[in-house]
Order: sequence, then structure tokens, then C-alpha cells
Amino acid sequence: MTFSIVACDPKTKDLGVAVESKFPAVGAAVPWAQAGVGAVATQSWANTTYGPRGLAMLKRGMTPSQVVKALTAKDRERQKRQVGVVDSRGRVASFTGKECHGWAGHLVGKHYACQGNLLASGDVVKAMALAFERTAGDLPAKLLSALVAGQDAGGDRRGQQSATLLVVREKGGYAGFNDRWIDLRVDDHPRPIEELIRVFHIWDITMLTREDPKNVVEITHDVAAFIQRFLARIGSYDGPVNGRWDAKSREALESWMGVENLENKVRTDGKLWGSVWRYIREKAG
Repeated sequence: MTFSIVACDPKTKDLGVAVESKFPAVGAAVPWAQAGVGAVATQSWANTTYGPRGLAMLKRGMTPSQVVKALTAKDRERQKRQVGVVDSRGRVASFTGKECHGWAGHLVGKHYACQGNLLASGDVVKAMALAFERTAGDLPAKLLSALVAGQDAGGDRRGQQSATLLVVREKGGYAGFNDRWIDLRVDDHPRPIEELIRVFHIWDITMLTREDPKNVVEITHDVAAFIQRFLARIGSYDGPVNGRWDAKSREALESWMGVENLENKVRTDGKLWGSVWRYIREKAG
């Protein structure tokens, strides 16, 4: 009833899980991850203890293969289970019990593992793997691409209902207090993957700085005047529209960015992130 992918980005050390299912709020059961440790997807009559126990084993130094073996060894219903595991070194392992409803199976590749049950066919995990390998970009982009490809190949043969994307990195959460860099869920929707991507784009533009460090805009005279004019029009600035980027203009912009949940993207070097500049222009019409 579910297809998922667990993966690691060897460059950034980000770890993540993406999953879709004809099941409400699949994000509450399947994905588990911890920065610097690993990620686990537990599904098909999911044993949710596999998540925290698997992460604890990885933290103690066990390999994903050892973790999968240990998790399933004493589980009397292991033949109904399915699990995928990746560690912070990119090592992976997956398990599909013989009693999982067909089509059921998994595919393990470099730094990732795809698994699914009650699928249209084995083409689902093959398509996910190919999309993950071929998609350029960072881990969330590759994980979302894998979900789209899996659904396009037939997905869960019962239909769609929920989807989730979980990516962790050290101090990646809001204000750096936890590791939940991206933790997004669509709990009930006729097209959950499309909705997940829509929500991800909102999270991306407001909370994340995934863009190239070179993708910045200098606050020139013309840019400053545009921002002043926009902020004045919406009642967030009462100073002159003169193109001078002074303290009052900066304070007005930062205040507005806080209202728009863009506080993570405030800069103090006379520049704007490209995504913030695009957002301002979109709001300005």
C-alpha cells in the first residue's frame, strides 16, 4: 500500500525519506531520520518500532544490513514487513517479507533504497531508482523526483491519499534548534504528491536557503526604490521613495520579511537572495 525511498547525499550528509500511500497520514508511520545517523522507512503492516530502534542501532555503529537483520530476526510477523535503511555513510539495505501484498519488492542503489508493496508492478521502484539517479540537484529534489516517477509508473495500485518528505541535517530545523530541515506532510488529498511539491515550494521560498550562493541581487538604487515603493504601497514603509538604502528602509524590509515568514533569509550585506527578490516582485505584481 506504500512506496518509499530512503537516501543520503554524500556531499551534504543530508538524510531523507519520501513516501506515498493509499493510507491516511502516511508520514505519521513510515519515515524516521536523524542527522548524522541515518534514515528508516517502515511499511507494509508497519512495525513503527523499527524507526527508533533502527536509528539507535545505526548510532551504535551497526551497518544498515545488520540493522535490517536485527530488526526482523525476532519479529514473528516479519514476513508482512517491509523496511529500507540508509546510514550517514550512504550504505543501504532493504527487506521485503514474503507475505507482503504484491507487487512487493525493493531495489537498492548507490546511497538509496526504494521499496514498495501493493504496487501496480515492479516498474514503480525501477522508475523511482532511475529518477533518483538522473535528477540533478540536492536530496529533496531527487527524492521528490523519485516519488513523481513512482506514481507515473503506476504507484500504489489502490490509488493515492497521502505523501511526505522528511530530510534532516545537523541544526537544519527552524532557528537551528533541531535537525528537521524539511518535514512536510500531506495527510489526505486526491493528488498528494502534487500537493506535497506545492507545499515544498512554499517552504523552500520562505524557510530554506538552497540556492546557489552566487544567486543574489545587489540592492542598487533601482532595486531599493522598487522595494520602498512596494513597501509603501502595502503600508509597511512611510519614508521617501528615493532609492537610498538607509536604516529605515532596511528595518521596514526586515519587518515585512518577518510577517511573510522570510526571517531566515534576511541578509545584512546590502544584497537579497534571488528567491526573496522574486518573491517581492511577485507580491508587487
